[in-house]
Amino acid sequence: MTAILQETEQSTAQRYFTPEEYLALEEAAEYKSEYRDGVIIPMTGGTTNHNQIAGNIYIALSLGLKKHDYRVFFGDVRLWLPKKRTYTYPDVMVVPGKPEYFNNRQDTVMNPQVIVEVLSKSTKAYDRSDKFKFYQTLPTFQEYILIDQSQVYVEQYCKLANKRWSYRNYDEEDVALVFNFFQVEVPLADVYEKVDFEAENEPEESGEE
Repeated sequence: MTAILQETEQSTAQRYFTPEEYLALEEAAEYKSEYRDGVIIPMTGGTTNHNQIAGNIYIALSLGLKKHDYRVFFGDVRLWLPKKRTYTYPDVMVVPGKPEYFNNRQDTVMNPQVIVEVLSKSTKAYDRSDKFKFYQTLPTFQEYILIDQSQVYVEQYCKLANKRWSYRNYDEEDVALVFNFFQVEVPLADVYEKVDFEAENEPEESGEE
């Protein structure tokens, strides 16, 4: 196990890993990684704003769905996308009824109805494009929420018939984010509670004296 961990740290791009190798590595790893069809990709560290927004949404959905047959998962629960041979960690997932666990692993689900991602500078292009396409391979997936952490801006995709998706965005002029499939409303003020936009938008230091 130690040898595999060292090899992964040196360069995960030098070889392909089986899903079983990835899961073994993930159980022993200090930091989370995604798995994309044989390639292990370390996940970048999240900011405090990212963590705050994801936590705010998780709390709001957990309270809003408290008396309904849904489960809300946050952060450490993994998602398996069999058609893309991908393991990933959505920020928040909502599962209707009982979770469908992959190989009876209670850390990995397969049937989210709603997925929420908090956009970061390094992953927002992927979240909006390929990752969204990957999520669409799940038959249960019906709603996708993307939340900007640098300004009040939320994007919402809802599944329609014939592989079509509706689109709506929310900004500071809107009062609440309205989830489509279970009619929960989350005020944008709650989504962005305790988020420090000034810190998020500070220019990065160049490192030069």
